[in-house]
Amino acid sequence: MPTAAAITAQPPRDGALLLRLESIVSHLAPAEQRVGERLLADPAAAAEMSITQLARACAVSETTVVRFCRRTGLGGYRALRLALVAETARPSAPPRAVLDSDIGRDDPLERVVATVGAAEARAIEETVAQLDTRVLERVVAAVAAAARVQLFGVGASALVAEDLQQKLGRVGRAAFLGRDPHAALTSAALLREDDVAIGISHSGATTDTIEPLALAGRRGAVTVALTNARRSRIAQTADHVLTTSSRETTFRSGAMASRTAQLVVTDCLFVGVAQRTYDESLAALALTRDAVRTRRRGRSS
Repeated sequence: MPTAAAITAQPPRDGALLLRLESIVSHLAPAEQRVGERLLADPAAAAEMSITQLARACAVSETTVVRFCRRTGLGGYRALRLALVAETARPSAPPRAVLDSDIGRDDPLERVVATVGAAEARAIEETVAQLDTRVLERVVAAVAAAARVQLFGVGASALVAEDLQQKLGRVGRAAFLGRDPHAALTSAALLREDDVAIGISHSGATTDTIEPLALAGRRGAVTVALTNARRSRIAQTADHVLTTSSRETTFRSGAMASRTAQLVVTDCLFVGVAQRTYDESLAALALTRDAVRTRRRGRSS
């Protein structure tokens, strides 16, 4: 099972450093938080600083800055500066004021539509940019080989779990969803080493999802967490961690965007499994499509 430190040790993909910082900064030690907040506030200016200048600006030691670099998955301060330069040089990067825009009391509906659409589109783009395909590949392999896939999630995350259950079922994968906390725990208690358990929680702190996932792990099942919080309780519980990137805002548009981001990851997982079991999945899709064909055109005479 990976530790919190191991989760943050993987180097960020190109263009994903600031996304990585936003997802982990609130979980860092206070001194390291100051470094992360300084970089996020003005990454272009930080990229011009020496390690000594940055340490003084954040009122921390140079050792703290080096430790922070390792937290981001980079080998040292030089690598951090190069990554900052690369990201701030991208012409397509929108201003942070636009990224952080929210819905006001008197905003016209046109602005509401634009803001919600932008939040969901951004969640998709940023989730794809930071998604670790090496971890996804391991999860795909585990699900494709599993005797049973048990899904856990509550609230909006349960809707995402239900969507994945339906998709896996269409290609012949035995997938089940435990919505009720008691049903989730009893399902987890019956899992074995050839099973996979997937817990979905945006915050990573939902007890009703964490507890059955932890029990599944104790039973020997492969455990997977899908969360927006890399260093959360659920991330520390799972064997494999898949992450999303979305922000909470007024009227829970962040929660809506988190659902969209989760669906992107579960869709990638589903397609990966279907691809790995290509012939079997195509045959299953044909059979299930034929089974409901008359429901779409009316019953034949």
